[in-house]
Amino acid sequence: MTTTSTLTQDELKTLVGQAALQYVVPGEIVGVGTGSTVNKFIDALAGMKDQIKGAVSSSVASTERLKALGIAVFDANEVESLAVYIDGADEIDGSGNMVKGGGAALTREKIVAALARSFVCIADESKLVQALGQFPLPVEVIPMATHHITRRFEALGAKATVRLKDGAPLVTDNGQHILDVRGLSIADPLGFESEVNQWPGVVTVGVFAHQKASVCLLGTAQGVKTLTY
Repeated sequence: MTTTSTLTQDELKTLVGQAALQYVVPGEIVGVGTGSTVNKFIDALAGMKDQIKGAVSSSVASTERLKALGIAVFDANEVESLAVYIDGADEIDGSGNMVKGGGAALTREKIVAALARSFVCIADESKLVQALGQFPLPVEVIPMATHHITRRFEALGAKATVRLKDGAPLVTDNGQHILDVRGLSIADPLGFESEVNQWPGVVTVGVFAHQKASVCLLGTAQGVKTLTY
């Protein structure tokens, strides 16, 4: 009989969520992302809530979780800058470029990331990839542009589908829809992000190259591995 010390994905998320606390600057407002890994960070952050002014959140769900734990939440318009933004990723490459938006909060995530001097990505090792594009790329779009943008991705050899929830198009916190794009291999994340963001009707493309990670805390079987870019 053999025993194994392999950690579950949930345990890895807890590890990196706790490890991110070391990047929180006492006395400041912290940028907080969205998703299951970030929820572990929010739970850990509750233990030092008296040491920070509060948080700026990238989604309604995260705001509700923060407030439930007694952490003050500020509107993004109330702050000029943040020392750090802590969020997960659906994919991250060796240069710190990411694909985000699996939780449909990519636009607000990019806004909060743009306020921050440092982006700390927290993820488990399954999210580390050679090239972005295996995970379906989320693109938040204005609904009337859906078919136009779908055809533009088809011209690139990719397939875009509207994300559904309960049989109807999912509506983001911003009142828009999400296209999930499959069949991409993104060799130039910065150029790709810049191009797609120019397409009329695109609110945000889920490539984070202009707001890439400064640090990635990667949950591995050997513990938390720190990657810096």
